[in-house]
Amino acid sequence: MIGRVAAVTQRELKSYFVSPVAYIVTAFFLLMSGFLFAGILANTHEATLRYLLSNVSVLFLFISPMLTMRLIAEEQRSGTIELLLTNPIRDAEFVIGKYLSALVLMLVMLVITLYYPALLFLLGGNPDRGPILSGYLGVILLGAAFLAIGLFASSLTQNQIVAAVIAFALLLVLWLADVLQNFASGPIADVVSYLSVNNHFQEFSSGIIDTKDVLYFLTLAVAGVFLAYLSTQTRRWR
Repeated sequence: MIGRVAAVTQRELKSYFVSPVAYIVTAFFLLMSGFLFAGILANTHEATLRYLLSNVSVLFLFISPMLTMRLIAEEQRSGTIELLLTNPIRDAEFVIGKYLSALVLMLVMLVITLYYPALLFLLGGNPDRGPILSGYLGVILLGAAFLAIGLFASSLTQNQIVAAVIAFALLLVLWLADVLQNFASGPIADVVSYLSVNNHFQEFSSGIIDTKDVLYFLTLAVAGVFLAYLSTQTRRWR
């Protein structure tokens, strides 16, 4: 199983870099994160990444749909999904491989941003390492959850643009859930509050790692991948 998942992951990573998608998304991410880093540092005069990592998380609202919109939608549009799923590759292996390819690309993008904390140290600053480590952990967990939701959206349609719009809409609802809870009451307000991405992410940038927040993002990631798997399986019944 591991070998087949790795084969799907490798195939998808190659397709990322054959097309301009990986380069455009990475350039956009680095350009915006660099702009935020410079702007925040100039305005706060603090040797910290706390504000940067909080703002970088917003970029994933846009980046995640861009990275995932083609993963399954393009296979369905071109008909290659039929060939893949008739090979000795199981649906679960296909979906997990697709997900891991997007996750690897996201991690590569985040590794490049390690230049920012390195620069703070090189300039003579002494930023607190705790919030930096917990902040990066939070961004990785948030990105993993967002990519899984994007993968699910991609499994629902053959159109990449539609997949991106669906993914962005789902992520925006989770992002704005803390605002929506103001219009609810009782148990519904509690549920909406729990679904809020912001309520679970903010403590990471403050240097706090809470088990319930880690579980929240892991649950979103697993749920997104599982729903994508179920959606892919339904093709066998059509």
